[in-house]
Amino acid sequence: MPTGHGAEPSLDKLASENADLRHRLEALETVAQKEGFLTSDKGPTFSPVKALSSVTISGFTQASYFFNSNQPADGKSDGYLWNTTHNSFSLNKFKLTIASPAPERSGDTWGAGYRASMIWGEDSPVLNTGSPSAGFEALREAYVEVNAPVGTGLNIKAGQLISLLNWESGDGGAANPNFSQGYQWFFTGNGPSAGVQLGYTITEWMDVKVRVQNGMYAGPIDNNDAKTAIGSIGLKPVKDLWVNLIGFGGDENAALAVKGGSVLAGYDFTPQFHTGAELDYFNFDPKVGSSADLYSIGGWVWYDFTPAVSLAFRGEFLNDPDGGGLKGINLPGRAGSAIGSLDASGNLSSFTLTMTWKPTPSVKVQPEIRYDHTDYKGGFDGKKDRVIFGAGVSYLF
Repeated sequence: MPTGHGAEPSLDKLASENADLRHRLEALETVAQKEGFLTSDKGPTFSPVKALSSVTISGFTQASYFFNSNQPADGKSDGYLWNTTHNSFSLNKFKLTIASPAPERSGDTWGAGYRASMIWGEDSPVLNTGSPSAGFEALREAYVEVNAPVGTGLNIKAGQLISLLNWESGDGGAANPNFSQGYQWFFTGNGPSAGVQLGYTITEWMDVKVRVQNGMYAGPIDNNDAKTAIGSIGLKPVKDLWVNLIGFGGDENAALAVKGGSVLAGYDFTPQFHTGAELDYFNFDPKVGSSADLYSIGGWVWYDFTPAVSLAFRGEFLNDPDGGGLKGINLPGRAGSAIGSLDASGNLSSFTLTMTWKPTPSVKVQPEIRYDHTDYKGGFDGKKDRVIFGAGVSYLF
């Protein structure tokens, strides 16, 4: 071993540096224990590895091609939610969801979790908040979920929440029997909004939800003092039947109140034969002028011939007797997309047939043909009728 004159000073310097590093590490460990990132002598507080391993990442990618028989001159289909550009390949959606395990509903312990979903693509302006505020453009939902040990367990959600109103999911063909979205989902539904929701399971066949949020259409940031209250009673009287009874009401702003109700239901006649239904009533009541009503009814029937092949039919009818709920409403992010007409009132009807083929469990290929009709003269790019046909594909992960 070398014994030059500089050896001992070098070892003393190294020992001093090691001692200094040890003191710094001990200080960092103390801070980490206080913040809950490390275990202590008093027991475990938080495990970063366990927290990361319990996070679920899921979502889907969705693309399609559809053709509008009216061949609109501007290439855009009026009053049509998806595939906004006629005769064009579309990247409909890329959805990414990050979530913790849902807290166990229990009357004994507290629990907490979270969920956040983002959507990008052609359909995103209709699905997301539509907020002009930076940071919300791609956000579909994001909330904190807490179980409070009250009774059988009180479920609390706070943040940006998706609608309780619709039978169809906003994920389109990735989650629904049909690829395209029905008119009910948009005209007799509402987008995501910030609020607080309480949920409680009364029995195995009944649960209730109560939500207070920014107005029906206000989104994540309200610009007034008005709020909307929504209540839902979920019933499951028998194994294969479920029914949701929903009521809502409140001031949208200082000039308009919105109230109404919905009934959502589903019944499985056999493990292969499924049905669904939705009925809606909306009332738009301005402070000045006459109120306007909007009604809708829709039904779904689909049959799974094999685990890989199914056929689905959707029919819906929306009636706007006062001309205040269908005509002249642009789809978010699409100027000039509204149903236009000089008629004072009218209605919409749509019939959709979709085949679903799943070559693998992660892939859904959905050829579809859809017939739309409106009583509004010239409502669909100058016509009353149209046929839209094509196919969509979704990859779920």
